[in-house]
Amino acid sequence: MPMKFVDPKTDIAFKKIFGDQAHKNILIEFLNEMLELEYPIANVKITNSYQAPRLIGLKESNLDIKAKDTSGREFIVEMQVEKDQTFTKRAMYYSSKAYSQQLNKSEKYHLLKPVIFLGILDFSIFDHPNPCSRHLILNSETQSHDLKDLEFNFIELPKFTKTAAELTTVADKWLYFLKEADDLQQIPPHADTPALQQAYQIAAQHHWTQEELDIYDSQGLRLGRSRNELETARLDGEAEGIRKGKLEVAKNLLASLDDATIAQVTGLEASLITRLRLGKQD
Repeated sequence: MPMKFVDPKTDIAFKKIFGDQAHKNILIEFLNEMLELEYPIANVKITNSYQAPRLIGLKESNLDIKAKDTSGREFIVEMQVEKDQTFTKRAMYYSSKAYSQQLNKSEKYHLLKPVIFLGILDFSIFDHPNPCSRHLILNSETQSHDLKDLEFNFIELPKFTKTAAELTTVADKWLYFLKEADDLQQIPPHADTPALQQAYQIAAQHHWTQEELDIYDSQGLRLGRSRNELETARLDGEAEGIRKGKLEVAKNLLASLDDATIAQVTGLEASLITRLRLGKQD
């Protein structure tokens, strides 16, 4: 029987799948596969573990996942669906704030632990072609990595274009899950780790309560409206730019062509050309 999966990129789905302490193994495997860690995460405490939100509190939902491993390293994971060109600044702000909040005034700096940020973006933000990138603080002369406590990682999902047949690593399979799960009808054969299997199971809509599905649908509608508004603004801006360009062309032709010919060339209304000639239209 065909299955129907939620989109893991939505607020509630992302937090339910990756941010629940009851199945922390999903977050552990995901982070170990996606991050270039000096030593892998053995265990993790999700400090803002998932709780099914109420529909009336939807606007207060927080899609960040914050976790700490047994060594004290802090991890911030954020899914960002709506395009935001300031996202890198937010990443630095969140990480710096988490780092500074580790200590009280009376404590010693040697107690500070690394903060590792992972941003998953449903849009492109960097010029390089790779979907995954790691950003470190390096010595500009030697390229040595001496300042190690802050690290920024980004996944740009539009740049991941592999098909199911092309997946070669567990990291590939996680990216495929994030990007394609809601278009699938069965758990794919390549979901061959316990954590991946569990992630697909949690994403299956028949495992969700009606209240969770109502919130999921509401978030999807809200996102759709937001994207439609952005697209409408973009198209309106393009249309306005084209019209201004046509007006400039028409003004330049006033001295050499009649109104009907200018209207035919530019596609503008003949009455508007007449007004331009009379100086009544900017």
